[in-house]
Amino acid sequence: MPDWEARSQVVVVGTGVAGLTCAIDVAATGVSVLLLTKGAPDEANTYWAQGGVAVVRNERDAGDSVGAHIYDTLVAGGGLSDAAAVGMILTEGPAAVAGLVARGAHFDAGPDGLLRTREGGHSANRVIHAGGDATGAEIERSLLSADGLPGMLTGHQVLDVVRNAAGRAVGVTVLAEDGTVGLIRADAVVLATGGAGHLYAATTNPDVATGDGLAMALRAGAALADLEFMQFHPTVLFTGGGVRGHRPLVTEAVRGEGAVLIDATGARVMAGVHPLGDLAPRDVVSLAITRRLAGAPGGVRDHVFLDATGIAPDVFARRFPTVSAACADVGIDPNTQPIPVAPAAHYHCGGVVTDLFGRTTVPGLYAIGEVARTGLHGANRLASNSLLEGLVMGERAAAVLPRELETGHDDHDLVLPELPSCSAEGRDDAQALMSAHAGIGRDAAGLATAAAAIRARPTTTASRATVEAANLALASQALLAAAVARTESRGCHVRTDFPAASPDRATSVVVECRDGILSTHVGDLGRVTA
Repeated sequence: MPDWEARSQVVVVGTGVAGLTCAIDVAATGVSVLLLTKGAPDEANTYWAQGGVAVVRNERDAGDSVGAHIYDTLVAGGGLSDAAAVGMILTEGPAAVAGLVARGAHFDAGPDGLLRTREGGHSANRVIHAGGDATGAEIERSLLSADGLPGMLTGHQVLDVVRNAAGRAVGVTVLAEDGTVGLIRADAVVLATGGAGHLYAATTNPDVATGDGLAMALRAGAALADLEFMQFHPTVLFTGGGVRGHRPLVTEAVRGEGAVLIDATGARVMAGVHPLGDLAPRDVVSLAITRRLAGAPGGVRDHVFLDATGIAPDVFARRFPTVSAACADVGIDPNTQPIPVAPAAHYHCGGVVTDLFGRTTVPGLYAIGEVARTGLHGANRLASNSLLEGLVMGERAAAVLPRELETGHDDHDLVLPELPSCSAEGRDDAQALMSAHAGIGRDAAGLATAAAAIRARPTTTASRATVEAANLALASQALLAAAVARTESRGCHVRTDFPAASPDRATSVVVECRDGILSTHVGDLGRVTA
């Protein structure tokens, strides 16, 4: 039994843009809301987002349109994006950004209005930014200081979604920093836990991104989809082959300002690869780098270079202060020497299947932000669409939550889940296996090797490390199962044994967990009805 209990009408797990937006909006209706995070309030993927927010303000953006933004998103999605989700999120984006500005967010502006840049896969300059390359930090700051921010428990690792005998989500169990286990009863649970970059050895994600929401949703019986599509950002600062965990991002906007990718011999990496050259979609650029390195140009196999020396020093310093600082930390002067970069795990395009209001296949359970699969991203996310999705879906979930709370449900007949905990000793090995066999370029043999080796080793010790280890193991196995099932190459899923896209595979792979056993099927997403 839990050591302590509490209650809130709505529990929101995660403090990124989606979770904070949803929590503030729901609290404004008079509903009690409790925010939960295992780290500090601003320790979320949102904080680290450098690039910006892709948004078109209709007639005020000359030479661009929402329709063009929709088209670019669908192209990047490789045939797996949900057209209804794409249209809705991008159309509602301008109003959502206006709402964020009203809450105090400040975006970079010039004499003619907001400054805009272009990133990979975009056909126009439509990405707004803040602090040059500190957009996520500004969004996080504005939401954490916004009026109406509800109460928050920091340093509390959410263990699992609690359901009643009817299968409805009625709360969560949590592990407090003092080691006690608590039960927080609720009428609805919102997962806004962010990404899963730490499934891999190197990632742009902060330490909190360990696939917790994916694992919790699986154990709660929710359907997940498109898990095989982990996007690798092509330009992550390379600081040595043995460096693990979080690595600094070199935002795509640097290429938007004119920087180019070169190999160790000085040859252009993207020459002749794609019509958009260095601003091709991320899956294209990451794969091109990987293929170039396979030939060990100049004797180098683990990184290429981003040549930004053509950008005026004052422009670079003003536009990219975060990148400038990261380069300075490792002794690189981007004004005079190329920046060493390599692909690293960046953004998970798949997640918990939801409708366009964040509802999952489990009653009372919602998912928003990177942990969710709305259908916006498909097989590959278009750059800077994620913050916009978090804003819009946070608002949309909040719009329906207050009227969908079932206060008359039986929250006494609870089905308390077992403590998700396993040995953390094999974490580094598992991440190395995922990088080697489920990264950019996969085949059946490698996926089988990883699946056989990555196993949760139960332990009775309860700590953040052991809970994360259990979640990483389950999320890794789910991603591997989806990658095995997709016998083709599409978007950021590249099967070297099935190098071409298959027209009859333009549908999602769904992963579910029943009695601890993962299963996959193709086609029916098992969506809830709006």
